[in-house]
Amino acid sequence: MNITAAQVNELRKLTGAGMMDCKKALVESEGNMEKAVDILRKKGQKIAAKRADREAKEGVVLAKSSADNTYGAVLMINCETDFVAKNEDFIKYTESILDLAIANKVTDVEDLKKLDLNGRTVEETITDQTGVIGEKIDIGAFEVVEAAFTASYIHPGNRLATVVGLNQNNNEKLAQIGHELAMQVAAMDPVAVEESDVPQEIIQRELEIGMEQARNEGKPEEMLEKIAKGKLNKFYRENTLLNQDFVRENKKTVRQYLSEVDKDLTVTGFKRLMLG
Repeated sequence: MNITAAQVNELRKLTGAGMMDCKKALVESEGNMEKAVDILRKKGQKIAAKRADREAKEGVVLAKSSADNTYGAVLMINCETDFVAKNEDFIKYTESILDLAIANKVTDVEDLKKLDLNGRTVEETITDQTGVIGEKIDIGAFEVVEAAFTASYIHPGNRLATVVGLNQNNNEKLAQIGHELAMQVAAMDPVAVEESDVPQEIIQRELEIGMEQARNEGKPEEMLEKIAKGKLNKFYRENTLLNQDFVRENKKTVRQYLSEVDKDLTVTGFKRLMLG
């Protein structure tokens, strides 16, 4: 199979592995980028990215909660260049679509596209913007969290934004707590709220990688499954929100931080969008 230099370069950016290792992994995976990442992980090469499904696109990512805090949304509007993404009018345009989504509490991107924005549907305004700006404009992603209380965070630069849901709305500290957790999601990129929420395919993938890593380290075959389960527990600690070290006070987990506020307080869900 013909593997291009562009494919090799993309895999290098995702993983930090060497050029020849990347090329061999791509050949072995028949050009499948995600499988190539797994091959490199199993062989122990440095992996800089957690997942290989991100596309490098320019644009704006914003998040916001409704006035009653029961609905939060995060929106990505893509464009082709950083020049457009930093344009104040383009940022305001993205804000207007997000405000419209929040006002109508829509839950999916297709309903969002049908909403009226100054006499035109959102989808029609995207076409209009494409004509005015001269670049392809599109809704890259739109995610929603509905909960008793939601909070959002936009990282400086408008390239990363998050929204988090909590199961209570009767604590005066929730605005601060929600903001801190939304920042935690931005910084630590968890895959799920807790262990039980991790998709089975991710669990199986981590077990397979853990066994292969142990095998490559020369560990006995009968110990591989036990070692892989130990690695999986470490994965849970590092990649599920409630079990992660709390960024602002890393001697406690997020779960412990919440329980100190109220033993029943917990996170019901979160969404995280990032460019590139």
